[in-house]
Amino acid sequence: MATVSPPWNYTLHLPRDPRAPGVARGALRLILAAHELPELTPTAELLAAELLTNSHRHTTGLYALRVLSPEPGRVRVAVWDTDPRVPPGFSEDKGAPPLDAENGRGLHLVRACADKVGVSALGHPGAPNGGKLLWADCVGGSAW
Repeated sequence: MATVSPPWNYTLHLPRDPRAPGVARGALRLILAAHELPELTPTAELLAAELLTNSHRHTTGLYALRVLSPEPGRVRVAVWDTDPRVPPGFSEDKGAPPLDAENGRGLHLVRACADKVGVSALGHPGAPNGGKLLWADCVGGSAW
């Protein structure tokens, strides 16, 4: 039985390391198991993997995973990084990339699998604690 009712949240600050997204996915699985939300794990893990990998590949600063549950049965997976630029394809649906594209599918997957997505710009380049927060919600009972 879960001992903490929503709202709850966790933040995992990650080093600039190619293994960091994998470590964060492991932490996410433990968090969801502890809060008895195993049905959300596959979707939440995919969302986290894509958002974290995007931050690792396309930004140069620090990044962090934030996992929160604003209400029962809903989990928000969010990734903060120091770059305030919102990646194209996250805030607007440009459709699926061409079948022969070698990359560019991650944010399309996020938009397709999440129940809701959003972004908060937190400053300008070089601003302390600036950057952006990309988030994606998944709700119990939704299937992808």
